[in-house]
Amino acid sequence: MKTPSHAFPSIGVMRVAILMGSEKDAGAMAPAERVLREFGVDCDVHVMSAHRTPAKVAEFAASARADGYGVIICGAGKAAHLAGAVAANTTLPVIGVPIAAGGLGGLDALLSTVQMPTGVPVATVAVDSAANAAYLALAIVGASDASIAKRLDAYRADLAT
Repeated sequence: MKTPSHAFPSIGVMRVAILMGSEKDAGAMAPAERVLREFGVDCDVHVMSAHRTPAKVAEFAASARADGYGVIICGAGKAAHLAGAVAANTTLPVIGVPIAAGGLGGLDALLSTVQMPTGVPVATVAVDSAANAAYLALAIVGASDASIAKRLDAYRADLAT
């Protein structure tokens, strides 16, 4: 995976939240934080479970916009209901990262994440693709922030070389 030729300083654009269902998911989700920080986007990482701490998930999601977040990335394995639980409690863009855990290689997480009811969408990337979730978050942020759009355009141009 190519990275930008230099890291960008934080520029004070909207923040991105990175949520994971378990501390065990930290390795799989680390690329999302790395990409966002390279582009100068502030992000915060949180561990919360749709199953073990559902009230915490609902409260976080419901207050995320007021807390300055513009996009929420959620990574979870197996039943992977975190992204759906978040999307049920906010109208912010939610990006799901299915994580390969257990015996099905992430297929269970993929299906749990991508199959949302009409009106409560979760954008879903491939299994273990936290970096792509971050690039999608950058595209969402870039839709209203020209400096991020310009940085993402430059990154994409570098991919072509």
